[in-house]
Amino acid sequence: MLCTPVPPGQSSCHAFRTTRVLYHDLPHTQSPEDDRKVGIIGAGNVGSAFARRVSAAGHDVLIASRDMQEAEQVAKSTGAKVRAVPQEQLGGATDVLIAATPYSQQAEALQESGNLDGQVVIDISNPMTEEMSLAVGLTTSAAEEVASTIPGAKVVKAFNTVFAQVLGQLPDKNGARVQVFYAGDDESANSSVRSLVESMGFEAVDAGPVRNARLLEPMGALNIYLGHVAGRGTDIAFATRRVTESEPYADRAAQQPKPRPHAGGDEATQTARP
Repeated sequence: MLCTPVPPGQSSCHAFRTTRVLYHDLPHTQSPEDDRKVGIIGAGNVGSAFARRVSAAGHDVLIASRDMQEAEQVAKSTGAKVRAVPQEQLGGATDVLIAATPYSQQAEALQESGNLDGQVVIDISNPMTEEMSLAVGLTTSAAEEVASTIPGAKVVKAFNTVFAQVLGQLPDKNGARVQVFYAGDDESANSSVRSLVESMGFEAVDAGPVRNARLLEPMGALNIYLGHVAGRGTDIAFATRRVTESEPYADRAAQQPKPRPHAGGDEATQTARP
């Protein structure tokens, strides 16, 4: 649990938790206010799950894979709003491009996807090794490494804490609403990704600049461990929840004074009682 210092008599505590999600089959009847064209690189479990969820939200989908037949099969099984195209046609032809490939293949896959100058690219990867540890981290991240290989693109980290099972099915109206954390440096790209996330029925959570992918990717690694190694299953997702009843955070933050150091130590290290 994380608690931040606030005036006496108030508390601001947040808890990270894994939430089990209830599902029903995706209805293909949802229409967002702003339909867009979304590209997907990869037609495996994650790519096909994105194709289902994005098209169900009313968006047109272009899906590509090194195996064109695999992409065509996903398009055929998903519906009329999904179309398989050669990978080199994705760049510039879509509003948002989702790289649904493993981290080790990410840079090469993007470089083979046409002109990406100005393209919004969502990196969903978790840079895992066979030993279930992070291949990069602390001083860099998969998102930053990928961004360095496509300098003209606007890279946003998102969806790396969401399993394919959760992506491919729509939460029940009485179930938990899954949170998707996103981190990017370009304001317009962040807005575009947030809009897409919300149109898909998720709750978008701004996680700051793209360098904060260094924090999101360890979360993704932990999620993978909990789901596959600890046996919690792949129908779980991380969520941040306020555990105290109080006024909205933005209102409280505007009213509270900045904490001042005192003889007892750094005030930020104290925990408030919920």
